[in-house]
Amino acid sequence: MKVGIVGLPNVGKSTLFNALLKKQQAYVANFPFATIEPNVGIVPVPDSRLDKLADVVEAEGLSPSASLRISRPPVVPSVVQFVDIAGLVAGASKGEGLGNKFLAHIREVDAIVHVVRDFSDPDIIRAGSVDPKSDLEIVRMELELADLDTLERSKNKKSEVDRSLPLFGKKPILVVLNVDEEELTSADARAEEFATLTGLSKDQVVVVSAKVESELAGLSVEDEREYLAQLGIKESGLERLIKKAFATLGLITFLTAGEKEVRAWTIRRGETALRASGVIHTDFMSKFIKAEIVGFEDFIEAGGWKKSRELGKARLEGKEYVIKDGDVVEFKIGA
Repeated sequence: MKVGIVGLPNVGKSTLFNALLKKQQAYVANFPFATIEPNVGIVPVPDSRLDKLADVVEAEGLSPSASLRISRPPVVPSVVQFVDIAGLVAGASKGEGLGNKFLAHIREVDAIVHVVRDFSDPDIIRAGSVDPKSDLEIVRMELELADLDTLERSKNKKSEVDRSLPLFGKKPILVVLNVDEEELTSADARAEEFATLTGLSKDQVVVVSAKVESELAGLSVEDEREYLAQLGIKESGLERLIKKAFATLGLITFLTAGEKEVRAWTIRRGETALRASGVIHTDFMSKFIKAEIVGFEDFIEAGGWKKSRELGKARLEGKEYVIKDGDVVEFKIGA
C-alpha cells in the first residue's frame, strides 16, 4: 500500500519522512518546495508478534522430538510504502506553486498523511501564526476544488459521472500534528482536542514531534527506549503513525511461521483465505486446497505447529474462510 505524506511547505513533513526511513532520503531545507520530486521509501510495520513466533519456531526445532534441528528463522515484517510529496500552496488546484505536480503525485497514493504545523519556530519562512486548523483547511479546500474540476470535466465527456474517477475525497486521510517536544506528554488530549475542532475522528489524528523523531532516528533500540522514557512517553510517534496509517487503510496482518522465515502478510480486512493465498504467490489461488489456521495466542501457548495440532488448536478452513488479524496460516497447495 502506498501512503502519501503531504502538507504546506515547511511544516516538517520531509523531516518526518527522513525519520521514518531512519536515514536522510529526502533533501530537507528551510525553503518552499525543497522536495521537488516525490521520495519513496518502504517502511516496516512494527509487530512484536514476529519475534515471539520466531522464538517458538526455533524452540520447536531444537526440541528432542524435532525431526530436523533448525536455527532461529529470519523475521520479515509487513511494510507500508510512504511517499514524500512536494508542498502545495493555496491555488494548487489551479496550478499555483507546484500544484499540477502535487495533484498528479497524490492521485497515485492509496491514503493521505497530512502533516500540519503545531510547533513554534521563528526561522520558518512561512508567514503568519501557528494555525494547524487553517493549514488543514487550505489543503482540504485545494483537494475538494481539484475533485470538482475532475467531476466537471467528466460530465462534459459523459452523461453520468464515472464512479471509478480518482477523486481525493475517496482516499482515507490521517492528520499528523507536528508539535513541540513539550507537548508529547499530552499527545492524546491534544489529538482529541484537534479532532473535535476539525470534525475528524480521534483515530484520524496522530501527535508527533518530527524534531524528536529525527533525533531518535540515529539511536539504537536501547538508547531510543531510554530517550522515550526521559520524555515520559512509551511509544515513538512514528510507531503510532505507522500503526494508524495501517489501520486507516483497513488492513490486517496474517502470519506464516516456518523454518525458512517468519513473515507478516498484509491484506484488506474481510479478505478470504483464497485471496490471502494469492498475496504469497498468485499460483496458490488456482492450486488452493485448504488453509490450516491457528490463532496467534494459541500458537504461542501451544509452542508451535506440532503441539497446536496435537491439542486441537489448528483447524482446516476452505477458500471462503475470512482471515482474521493475527491468524497463523499454512496453506495446503496442490500440484
